[in-house]
Amino acid sequence: MSNEPTADLLFEPLTIGNIALGHRAVMAPLTRMRSRQPGDVPQPMNTLYYDQRASQGGLIITEATDICEQARGYPGVPGVYSDEQIAGWHAITDAVHDKGGKIVLQIWHTGRISHPTMQPGGAVPVAPSAVLPEGLTHIDAAGASAELVIPKALSQQEIDTIVATFRQAVVNARTAGFDGVEIHAANGYLVDQFLQDTSNLRTDDYGGPIANRARFLLEVVDAAVDAWAPGNVGVRLSPWGNFNGMADSDPGSLYAHVGTELGKRGLAYIHVVEPRADQNSDVNAIDADAPDAGLLLKRAFGGTIISAGGYVGETARAALRDGHADAIAFGRLFIANPDLPRRLAEDLPLNRYDRSSFYGGNERGYIDYPTYEPERLAEGAEA
Repeated sequence: MSNEPTADLLFEPLTIGNIALGHRAVMAPLTRMRSRQPGDVPQPMNTLYYDQRASQGGLIITEATDICEQARGYPGVPGVYSDEQIAGWHAITDAVHDKGGKIVLQIWHTGRISHPTMQPGGAVPVAPSAVLPEGLTHIDAAGASAELVIPKALSQQEIDTIVATFRQAVVNARTAGFDGVEIHAANGYLVDQFLQDTSNLRTDDYGGPIANRARFLLEVVDAAVDAWAPGNVGVRLSPWGNFNGMADSDPGSLYAHVGTELGKRGLAYIHVVEPRADQNSDVNAIDADAPDAGLLLKRAFGGTIISAGGYVGETARAALRDGHADAIAFGRLFIANPDLPRRLAEDLPLNRYDRSSFYGGNERGYIDYPTYEPERLAEGAEA
């Protein structure tokens, strides 16, 4: 019997498309709402935040980033459509690369999950159909609670413009020094609104059958690939997710089709938000009876799957070992533990995170979490 130690699957190298990684503990995209105002510009505090969380060969996926003013849905979220924003992001990519890390820009359009105070000229937010998500409130430009409004259904010309805007965002990401882009097609924002049949009631080529509802996503993906390369483009999906009032009558068939179509394009990866975890829970519990979205997409896509959903070290390694994912994205744990890969590799205690400082604010709960030091053991471990 061999006495060789068992390899740690989380810390085996992985190449995703054109991006070579030294390990598989990925920093998930995390909306923090701390860009410089006015202008939604990445600022030095943001540079430090990402620099703290960069590691040799580690992948960071940035917070969701607006592709244009119309894409805005939350105050303080950065953009990638002005020269000043691009310069701000370039300082961040330089900092991450100086640490030997890799960084991908997540780009989005929030669609109906917005408020007129955040839209150019106070316009009504847009969506595939004029459908108001039920039972939701949102926030306005000042961060105060506000009622959502019935969105305006996009015309064909407006759809074409948004696809072109996604393409330009990819060009801007390359200019800013990123290693790739991730198209946010999850969690009830615009691309997801096209995919699911409770938010998409269109009767044209973008509505009805699954192939039609997937058309907008695939047009955005094709535009991104045209602006860069398949191996520098990823997509985030949330099958069976109900965040932001989402639902679909047949998610299994929908996402099998989407995964197959994305596989034909040879993308770097699919990043899946697992429905098995409660994103608002602090106990990292997994619902064993919920569908395994990662496995479904892995079979359909045939390429690299990054899985996110309340993972801790043990459950992350199990997902890799069982072939349900190729890399694991950590969110809340990365907020509180800038040196998370080291802590996972060495089985070190974890800082507790503070939900009250997740969204908006200043340095507190953003760049003041400590790296591991033995004398801080008394602070305790994350549940």
